Amino acid sequence: MRDILDLDLYPLDRPGSPAWTELVQNCRAELASEGMCNLERLLLPGAIARAMAEVAPIMERLSFLHKRSHNIYFRKEVPGLASDHPALKLVDTINHTVCGDQLEQSVLDWIYNWPQMAVFLGACMDKTSLFTMADPLARLNVMRYGDGEALNWHFDRSEFTTTLLLQEPSGGGEFLYRTALRSDTDPNYDGVAQVLLGKDPEVKSHVLKAGTLNVFKGKNTLHKVNSCKGPQDRFIAVFSYYERPGVRFSKEEQIGFYGRAV
Repeated sequence: MRDILDLDLYPLDRPGSPAWTELVQNCRAELASEGMCNLERLLLPGAIARAMAEVAPIMERLSFLHKRSHNIYFRKEVPGLASDHPALKLVDTINHTVCGDQLEQSVLDWIYNWPQMAVFLGACMDKTSLFTMADPLARLNVMRYGDGEALNWHFDRSEFTTTLLLQEPSGGGEFLYRTALRSDTDPNYDGVAQVLLGKDPEVKSHVLKAGTLNVFKGKNTLHKVNSCKGPQDRFIAVFSYYERPGVRFSKEEQIGFYGRAV
Protein backbone atom coordinates (compact mmCIF):
# COMPACT_ATOMS: atom_id res chain seq x y z
CA MET A 1 0.00 0.00 0.00
CA ARG A 2 3.02 2.32 0.39
CA ASP A 3 3.27 2.43 -3.40
CA ILE A 4 -0.31 3.71 -3.55
CA LEU A 5 -0.88 5.97 -0.52
CA ASP A 6 1.42 8.50 1.15
CA LEU A 7 1.61 6.72 4.49
CA ASP A 8 4.41 8.96 5.69
CA LEU A 9 2.18 12.01 5.42
CA TYR A 10 -0.90 10.12 6.64
CA PRO A 11 -0.02 7.10 8.84
CA LEU A 12 -3.19 5.10 8.21
CA ASP A 13 -1.18 1.89 8.57
CA ARG A 14 -0.27 2.64 12.20
CA PRO A 15 -3.52 2.65 14.19
CA GLY A 16 -3.06 3.60 17.81
CA SER A 17 0.26 5.37 17.24
CA PRO A 18 0.62 9.02 18.38
CA ALA A 19 0.69 10.26 14.76
CA TRP A 20 -2.39 8.21 13.82
CA THR A 21 -4.25 9.37 16.91
CA GLU A 22 -3.44 13.01 16.16
CA LEU A 23 -4.65 12.60 12.58
CA VAL A 24 -7.92 11.05 13.76
CA GLN A 25 -8.46 13.85 16.28
CA ASN A 26 -7.87 16.49 13.61
CA CYS A 27 -10.32 14.79 11.26
CA ARG A 28 -12.93 14.53 14.01
CA ALA A 29 -12.61 18.24 14.71
CA GLU A 30 -13.03 19.10 11.01
CA LEU A 31 -16.03 16.79 10.69
CA ALA A 32 -17.65 18.41 13.72
CA SER A 33 -17.13 21.96 12.48
CA GLU A 34 -17.43 21.59 8.69
CA GLY A 35 -19.17 18.27 8.14
CA MET A 36 -16.14 17.04 6.16
CA CYS A 37 -12.42 16.45 6.32
CA ASN A 38 -9.82 16.16 3.56
CA LEU A 39 -6.56 14.25 3.23
CA GLU A 40 -4.89 16.10 0.37
CA ARG A 41 -2.26 14.22 -1.66
CA LEU A 42 -3.09 10.91 0.02
CA LEU A 43 -3.04 9.09 -3.33
CA LEU A 44 0.47 9.17 -4.78
CA PRO A 45 0.94 10.58 -8.31
CA GLY A 46 1.99 7.21 -9.73
CA ALA A 47 -1.08 5.56 -8.21
CA ILE A 48 -3.33 8.26 -9.67
CA ALA A 49 -1.90 7.55 -13.11
CA ARG A 50 -2.35 3.80 -12.68
CA ALA A 51 -5.91 4.16 -11.39
CA MET A 52 -6.82 6.37 -14.34
CA ALA A 53 -5.22 3.94 -16.78
CA GLU A 54 -7.32 1.14 -15.28
CA VAL A 55 -10.64 2.94 -15.14
CA ALA A 56 -10.58 5.12 -18.27
CA PRO A 57 -11.05 2.25 -20.80
CA ILE A 58 -13.85 0.76 -18.70
CA MET A 59 -15.48 4.18 -18.44
CA GLU A 60 -15.26 4.63 -22.20
CA ARG A 61 -16.76 1.23 -23.11
CA LEU A 62 -18.90 0.01 -20.22
CA SER A 63 -20.05 2.92 -18.07
CA PHE A 64 -23.70 3.59 -17.37
CA LEU A 65 -25.07 6.99 -18.37
CA HIS A 66 -27.00 8.16 -15.32
CA LYS A 67 -29.25 10.92 -16.62
CA ARG A 68 -32.49 11.90 -14.99
CA SER A 69 -34.60 14.61 -13.43
CA HIS A 70 -35.19 13.95 -9.75
CA ASN A 71 -35.99 15.58 -6.46
CA ILE A 72 -33.31 15.55 -3.76
CA TYR A 73 -34.84 12.47 -2.11
CA PHE A 74 -34.87 10.38 -5.30
CA ARG A 75 -38.47 9.43 -4.43
CA LYS A 76 -41.71 10.33 -6.18
CA GLU A 77 -43.51 10.96 -2.91
CA VAL A 78 -42.35 12.01 0.56
CA PRO A 79 -44.81 11.23 3.38
CA GLY A 80 -46.25 14.39 4.90
CA LEU A 81 -45.02 16.64 2.10
CA ALA A 82 -47.35 18.14 -0.52
CA SER A 83 -46.38 17.33 -4.09
CA ASP A 84 -46.01 21.04 -4.93
CA HIS A 85 -43.75 21.87 -1.98
CA PRO A 86 -40.55 23.61 -3.20
CA ALA A 87 -38.45 21.02 -1.36
CA LEU A 88 -39.57 18.60 -4.07
CA LYS A 89 -38.33 20.80 -6.91
CA LEU A 90 -36.90 18.71 -9.72
CA VAL A 91 -33.20 18.99 -10.57
CA ASP A 92 -31.13 17.36 -13.32
CA THR A 93 -28.21 14.98 -12.81
CA ILE A 94 -25.97 13.51 -15.48
CA ASN A 95 -22.81 11.46 -15.07
CA HIS A 96 -21.17 8.26 -16.25
CA THR A 97 -20.72 5.49 -13.68
CA VAL A 98 -18.48 2.44 -13.40
CA CYS A 99 -19.44 -0.08 -10.69
CA GLY A 100 -17.54 -2.18 -8.19
CA ASP A 101 -17.87 -5.42 -10.13
CA GLN A 102 -16.06 -3.74 -13.04
CA LEU A 103 -13.11 -2.68 -10.87
CA GLU A 104 -12.04 -5.92 -9.19
CA GLN A 105 -8.30 -6.19 -8.47
CA SER A 106 -7.72 -2.56 -9.38
CA VAL A 107 -5.88 0.11 -7.39
CA LEU A 108 -9.21 1.50 -6.20
CA ASP A 109 -10.46 -1.95 -5.22
CA TRP A 110 -7.31 -2.53 -3.15
CA ILE A 111 -7.75 0.79 -1.34
CA TYR A 112 -11.43 0.17 -0.66
CA ASN A 113 -10.84 -3.32 0.75
CA TRP A 114 -7.69 -2.42 2.71
CA PRO A 115 -8.67 -3.15 6.35
CA GLN A 116 -6.81 -0.14 7.73
CA MET A 117 -8.97 2.22 5.67
CA ALA A 118 -12.13 1.03 7.42
CA VAL A 119 -10.35 1.20 10.80
CA PHE A 120 -9.29 4.80 10.17
CA LEU A 121 -12.67 5.93 8.88
CA GLY A 122 -14.44 4.23 11.77
CA ALA A 123 -12.23 6.07 14.25
CA CYS A 124 -12.89 9.40 12.51
CA MET A 125 -16.64 8.80 12.65
CA ASP A 126 -16.46 7.41 16.20
CA LYS A 127 -17.78 4.02 15.08
CA THR A 128 -16.93 0.72 16.77
CA SER A 129 -16.44 -0.92 13.38
CA LEU A 130 -17.15 -0.39 9.70
CA PHE A 131 -17.80 -2.92 6.94
CA THR A 132 -17.42 -2.81 3.20
CA MET A 133 -20.72 -3.00 1.35
CA ALA A 134 -22.05 -6.36 0.15
CA ASP A 135 -23.60 -4.81 -2.94
CA PRO A 136 -21.28 -5.63 -5.88
CA LEU A 137 -22.42 -2.55 -7.80
CA ALA A 138 -22.76 0.15 -5.14
CA ARG A 139 -19.79 -0.71 -2.92
CA LEU A 140 -17.26 1.09 -5.12
CA ASN A 141 -18.10 3.49 -7.95
CA VAL A 142 -16.17 5.79 -10.21
CA MET A 143 -18.10 8.69 -11.71
CA ARG A 144 -17.11 10.83 -14.65
CA TYR A 145 -18.51 14.30 -15.30
CA GLY A 146 -17.88 15.81 -18.72
CA ASP A 147 -18.47 19.28 -20.09
CA GLY A 148 -21.87 20.52 -18.87
CA GLU A 149 -22.48 17.49 -16.64
CA ALA A 150 -23.20 17.67 -12.90
CA LEU A 151 -24.36 15.82 -9.82
CA ASN A 152 -27.28 17.85 -8.52
CA TRP A 153 -28.58 18.49 -5.00
CA HIS A 154 -29.23 15.40 -2.88
CA PHE A 155 -28.78 13.73 0.50
CA ASP A 156 -26.79 10.50 0.80
CA ARG A 157 -28.31 7.27 2.05
CA SER A 158 -25.39 6.45 4.35
CA GLU A 159 -24.33 8.58 7.30
CA PHE A 160 -21.08 9.48 5.60
CA THR A 161 -19.47 9.14 2.19
CA THR A 162 -15.82 8.70 1.30
CA THR A 163 -14.53 9.91 -2.05
CA LEU A 164 -11.15 9.98 -3.77
CA LEU A 165 -10.68 12.49 -6.57
CA LEU A 166 -8.69 11.04 -9.47
CA GLN A 167 -8.85 13.90 -11.96
CA GLU A 168 -9.90 17.53 -11.73
CA PRO A 169 -12.02 19.03 -14.52
CA SER A 170 -10.71 21.86 -16.68
CA GLY A 171 -13.22 24.14 -14.98
CA GLY A 172 -16.28 24.05 -12.76
CA GLY A 173 -16.95 20.93 -10.71
CA GLU A 174 -17.03 22.79 -7.39
CA PHE A 175 -18.45 20.88 -4.45
CA LEU A 176 -21.34 22.83 -2.84
CA TYR A 177 -22.81 21.82 0.50
CA ARG A 178 -25.02 22.99 3.34
CA THR A 179 -23.83 21.41 6.61
CA ALA A 180 -26.38 19.82 8.98
CA LEU A 181 -29.40 21.07 7.08
CA ARG A 182 -31.63 18.40 8.63
CA SER A 183 -31.47 15.87 11.45
CA ASP A 184 -32.80 12.36 11.98
CA THR A 185 -35.81 13.88 13.78
CA ASP A 186 -36.30 17.12 11.79
CA PRO A 187 -36.45 16.96 7.96
CA ASN A 188 -36.43 20.79 7.76
CA TYR A 189 -38.32 20.88 4.47
CA ASP A 190 -38.51 24.67 4.47
CA GLY A 191 -34.74 24.89 4.91
CA VAL A 192 -34.27 22.48 2.02
CA ALA A 193 -36.51 24.67 -0.12
CA GLN A 194 -34.38 27.73 0.67
CA VAL A 195 -31.26 25.97 -0.60
CA LEU A 196 -32.99 24.86 -3.80
CA LEU A 197 -34.22 28.41 -4.37
CA GLY A 198 -30.68 29.76 -3.91
CA LYS A 199 -31.62 31.71 -0.80
CA ASP A 200 -29.47 30.06 1.88
CA PRO A 201 -26.36 32.14 2.71
CA GLU A 202 -24.77 29.22 4.61
CA VAL A 203 -24.16 27.14 1.48
CA LYS A 204 -20.39 26.64 1.12
CA SER A 205 -18.17 25.77 -1.83
CA HIS A 206 -15.06 23.61 -1.87
CA VAL A 207 -12.67 22.68 -4.69
CA LEU A 208 -11.01 19.26 -4.36
CA LYS A 209 -7.58 18.48 -5.77
CA ALA A 210 -6.63 15.21 -7.45
CA GLY A 211 -5.35 12.68 -4.93
CA THR A 212 -7.56 13.99 -2.10
CA LEU A 213 -9.54 11.66 0.13
CA ASN A 214 -12.70 13.41 1.29
CA VAL A 215 -14.85 12.16 4.19
CA PHE A 216 -18.23 13.81 4.19
CA LYS A 217 -21.33 13.62 6.41
CA GLY A 218 -23.78 13.45 3.52
CA LYS A 219 -26.85 11.95 5.16
CA ASN A 220 -28.04 15.23 6.66
CA THR A 221 -25.95 17.67 4.60
CA LEU A 222 -27.45 18.70 1.27
CA HIS A 223 -24.79 18.77 -1.44
CA LYS A 224 -24.08 18.87 -5.16
CA VAL A 225 -21.28 19.10 -7.74
CA ASN A 226 -21.51 22.07 -10.09
CA SER A 227 -21.43 21.56 -13.84
CA CYS A 228 -17.98 20.79 -15.19
CA LYS A 229 -16.49 22.84 -18.01
CA GLY A 230 -13.89 22.22 -20.67
CA PRO A 231 -12.21 19.23 -22.29
CA GLN A 232 -10.82 17.51 -19.15
CA ASP A 233 -13.42 15.48 -17.29
CA ARG A 234 -13.84 15.06 -13.54
CA PHE A 235 -13.17 11.50 -12.30
CA ILE A 236 -14.04 10.64 -8.71
CA ALA A 237 -14.18 7.32 -6.83
CA VAL A 238 -16.84 6.74 -4.17
CA PHE A 239 -16.30 4.24 -1.34
CA SER A 240 -19.30 3.04 0.71
CA TYR A 241 -18.94 1.66 4.25
CA TYR A 242 -21.61 0.76 6.81
CA GLU A 243 -21.75 -0.11 10.50
CA ARG A 244 -23.31 -3.49 9.76
CA PRO A 245 -22.28 -6.17 7.27
CA GLY A 246 -24.34 -7.28 4.31
CA VAL A 247 -25.78 -3.92 3.19
CA ARG A 248 -27.14 -3.96 -0.36
CA PHE A 249 -29.23 -1.66 -2.53
CA SER A 250 -32.69 -2.83 -3.59
CA LYS A 251 -33.18 -4.03 -7.15
CA GLU A 252 -34.99 -0.78 -7.94
CA GLU A 253 -32.13 1.31 -6.55
CA GLN A 254 -29.56 -0.66 -8.53
CA ILE A 255 -31.48 -0.16 -11.76
CA GLY A 256 -32.07 3.53 -11.03
CA PHE A 257 -28.42 4.31 -10.35
CA TYR A 258 -26.62 1.73 -12.51
CA GLY A 259 -29.08 0.58 -15.17
CA ARG A 260 -28.88 -3.05 -14.10
CA ALA A 261 -29.46 -5.29 -11.09
CA VAL A 262 -27.48 -8.22 -9.73
